[in-house]
Amino acid sequence: MADLVKATQSISKAGDFRDDTKLIMQPYANWEEYLVPAPVSIAILGELVCISSNVDFSINKSPPTGGFQFIKYPDSFRACLMQVANAGWAAFNEAHKNMDQIRLHTGNVPAYIKTSVNVLLQDNDELVQTLLPDQLENIATISNDCERLAEQTERKFTLTIYLIQELLEACINAKKVYGDDLENVKRKIEENKMKKEDSERAKERAQKSLEDMNKQAAEAQKSFDTAMDSLPSGWEVIGMNFVEGLTEGVLTALNIFTNIAAKAVEAKLGGPMMFAQSNAFSKSGQLLGLSRTLNSFTEPNQIKWSDVFDQNEGKAKTSFLSKQFEHINTSVASENDSEAKTKAINICTKGTNLCSELSTIAPDGKCDDGKTKEMIGGIQKLLKETEKFDSESKAFTNTPAFTPEPPQQAKESGIKRAGEMAVENARFRIEQSRVQLEKARELQKQSLENLEKNQKELTEILVTLRNCEVKEIDFNTTIKVLVKGLDAMGRVKEQWEKMVRFFQMISNIVKTCLSTSLTNFVKKAEHASQRKLPYDTKKYLKDAMYQQALAASNVASLVNMISGTYVEVSDKHLMDRVSSLGKLMALDPSRPDFESERKKLQDACDAAQDAIRDVVVMNKKKFDLKAKERMEKIVKELQPMLPPVSEEKMKEIKEITDSSFKGMSKEDEDQYA
Repeated sequence: MADLVKATQSISKAGDFRDDTKLIMQPYANWEEYLVPAPVSIAILGELVCISSNVDFSINKSPPTGGFQFIKYPDSFRACLMQVANAGWAAFNEAHKNMDQIRLHTGNVPAYIKTSVNVLLQDNDELVQTLLPDQLENIATISNDCERLAEQTERKFTLTIYLIQELLEACINAKKVYGDDLENVKRKIEENKMKKEDSERAKERAQKSLEDMNKQAAEAQKSFDTAMDSLPSGWEVIGMNFVEGLTEGVLTALNIFTNIAAKAVEAKLGGPMMFAQSNAFSKSGQLLGLSRTLNSFTEPNQIKWSDVFDQNEGKAKTSFLSKQFEHINTSVASENDSEAKTKAINICTKGTNLCSELSTIAPDGKCDDGKTKEMIGGIQKLLKETEKFDSESKAFTNTPAFTPEPPQQAKESGIKRAGEMAVENARFRIEQSRVQLEKARELQKQSLENLEKNQKELTEILVTLRNCEVKEIDFNTTIKVLVKGLDAMGRVKEQWEKMVRFFQMISNIVKTCLSTSLTNFVKKAEHASQRKLPYDTKKYLKDAMYQQALAASNVASLVNMISGTYVEVSDKHLMDRVSSLGKLMALDPSRPDFESERKKLQDACDAAQDAIRDVVVMNKKKFDLKAKERMEKIVKELQPMLPPVSEEKMKEIKEITDSSFKGMSKEDEDQYA
């Protein structure tokens, strides 16, 4: 069993956890894919510069109440188009500069995390209280700086979008365009107004997530204290199994907020239902640990009554499990209604009832074969339901199947594991990883297909423009170009909104770590626990702070990957085009080299689009290779340590994991969100 524990630890280090998170989250954080609209945006800005040399009129005949907010020169449509091109140029310029700074900043986070972990590993409480806040403050400072940089860039793109939007509204009023074109423009304007409201709601949700994280941290500590106070004597190993589920739950809860930052562009994601689901799913690790412990009292055809009843204390050990099921039930019951809540409560109810039956019979251990068979069947069915719920939790929260064991917990538990439980857990986690990585590969494949579709849509307008002479471009065509520009710039801006949420997330995790966990640790250091346990509240809080620091590091690592990709793509394929746009804007349209400069920008933008697509294809191949290598490493390290298992048992495990991960369709996500 020691070899299995060692092998499991070898493939679930903090670095492995970060890499697994990158693999699982990459389909939601493909910046090279999101940058496909960028060359088209730059090309459209270039076309606007060209169009402005041919079309001019005043849009100031019926200005909005209170005047224009963004347009500086309403008497000249040509000047307005140049203003849009200039604003777009400034946005891409700012984006490159700020993203490079974000890349450098987030690259420093691992060093602070390493120091934090070294501090947490010390037995000196005063050292933790003195040194840890500084390390966490350093991470918070980086996060705040990066959030400011991301917000600055987002504002630049937002300004361009609002400028285009106001220009379109002014054009409608000035020229009275009728028919389908007018309706399309109006719809696009309304759509962007709704996105603005969604963005504001996303900022409100960031504050809600901070409150939720503090609540999760406080509740997890309360669960720990309650469990340890009622832990039967001599049952520390089972207690550690429960603690594993508890600390994993904290990490799962933190991971869902990273998910919201990465995936929530639409208003529906990250709402109250999302938080209700995440809070219920964060209990999956505890529920799985309790169900496995309950199952450890059974053999194929009998119940080990001597293990169930504690002769020293004169009571059944299942009474402890029952209290934990009841505590989780109470916690989940206070959440908003959701499918995950229903499942969690159902598991708790069944677990409590089974524990109650076992506790009643345990003192004399007398039970007929029919009742024994019924209870064993109930326990095994509960375990299957809990394993399925845990797999659904991993699918919904994108939490890697193998999570690093916190340092204090690892030191105390060592090789003291319940043998059969460790074996079953390893088999189960291997299958979870397999399906999880397969799902990520499938999503990555879909993202490539979506890229092809988006690229085609975005280039249609440019093909139309380039098939006619500038002098032939009429007002309606100009309106269509502006609408396409609004759409393309909007897609780029959405990703910057996502970056802002990432840094809000890191800040919130650090605040939770500082304001809740560290404060509680100081209190516990001053008032040591009366009951002397190998793993006490102070050690638990150290591990909680480690998990929170790990989560912050995880998000920073994800952002570092994204920012590195952006800077590389921007440096190679965007900034030269942005410079060409600046040169084109400075040229007099009547000069002979104006047309050649325009052609040069067109060709460069086409080449950039193709180059970015090549980057996407290459990265997908790398992704497939990394996912394959990771799965091979997991199997190579763990499989030799596991005893043979029947085909029927493996089929059962595969069915549980496959149905849970593949069941998270778009329809299910809508249900959950």
